[in-house]
Amino acid sequence: MRPKTAGERMEAQMMEKAKKNMGKTEDPVEMLRCLCLSRGAKGIIGLGRLFRRMDDDGSKNICYAEFKKGVQECGLEVSDDQYKEMFTKFDKDGSGKLSIDEFLYSIRPPMSDSRLRVIEEAYRKLDKTGDGVVTIDDLKGVYDVKNHPKYLNGDCSEEDLYLKFLSNFESNGISKGVGEQGDGKITKDEFIDYYSGLSASIDEDAYFDLMIRNAWKL
Repeated sequence: MRPKTAGERMEAQMMEKAKKNMGKTEDPVEMLRCLCLSRGAKGIIGLGRLFRRMDDDGSKNICYAEFKKGVQECGLEVSDDQYKEMFTKFDKDGSGKLSIDEFLYSIRPPMSDSRLRVIEEAYRKLDKTGDGVVTIDDLKGVYDVKNHPKYLNGDCSEEDLYLKFLSNFESNGISKGVGEQGDGKITKDEFIDYYSGLSASIDEDAYFDLMIRNAWKL
């Protein structure tokens, strides 16, 4: 078994901390955040995909029944009063609808402006076509797989390795049977969701900035 990288160790510590905090808090919003973080950096992405998929009419809003169903599918079982309390916190205008984007923004672990800026800089580098979606075509020339051991020994093709790379940002870890297959694309929101999870495991802004810049050669 290969030794864990520094990033993997920090993520494991974050997952353990989130599990402990979940048992201590009575705030249902914090419970949901901890539940996501206890599944690693991909947990926030899975939550985002689950709720965005519920937006059938493209309005980017959901009602209470949809919200409750989504939270239950995530695996968080609380009382009816707590579901209502959670919904009310996000339904700021009392309209009976809540903005999916605002909800997900509130669930993401807080990040400083400097962290968000460097994440967006990395995404701009990846999104070569500038269409707001990263695909295999964007990765070519940015992410080099030709020195990858599995490419060199013939186990994987270039496309296999590109898809494997993209799968790092595609979570299905929210509940069984939900989103089992990724779509081979990364939106900006998904990229930020992923790094908001990793960000929660890193205390120092300077270290986070360095990690992103090294990873993406910024």
